[in-house]
Amino acid sequence: MRASLNDNVLYKNLYELRIYGNHRRTQVRKFGENMPNESFLNQVRVAAQDPNRALRLTLDHFHAETGTIHELGSDGVLHLTAWTDGIPDHLLPLIRNIPVGKGIAGLAVERQEPVDLCNLQTDESGTARPKARETGIKGSICVPMMDDDRAVGALGIGTVEEREFRADEIELLMAVGRLLAQKP
Repeated sequence: MRASLNDNVLYKNLYELRIYGNHRRTQVRKFGENMPNESFLNQVRVAAQDPNRALRLTLDHFHAETGTIHELGSDGVLHLTAWTDGIPDHLLPLIRNIPVGKGIAGLAVERQEPVDLCNLQTDESGTARPKARETGIKGSICVPMMDDDRAVGALGIGTVEEREFRADEIELLMAVGRLLAQKP
């Protein structure tokens, strides 16, 4: 299952249309713009049963271009359940199944804490696998999806610009991860 960046158009909301004489002025906003965090989390809660929709909402809110959701299988491996078009097709086989402790998602689950890279392209910490640079993503963060005190998956988002996620953004992304971890 893959969420297309073009699908984000479906989640845009026309909020103002004014007519001034013969000129029409239209303003469109994304869900994430100026949306209170509580409203955003309520939308994610409703969308949590559809990982692609939840991922699209999250990307819109954080103004990110690409993302993934991995769920921890009974085999102890992270399995890709949702992703966006920003991931090159030739990399998909490499991220379909990720061992815990490997790569950004695997480390987030192993450590049970966010893994945040301001610029994936220049990071030399060894956190990201070398092929991850082929996405063209710079700012990236991956948070564990926590079910109480147990990591059951990983939610990762990325931007094409360098980005250092603020503490309040990380806390909100962790809350999204907790919502995605809840199963009916």
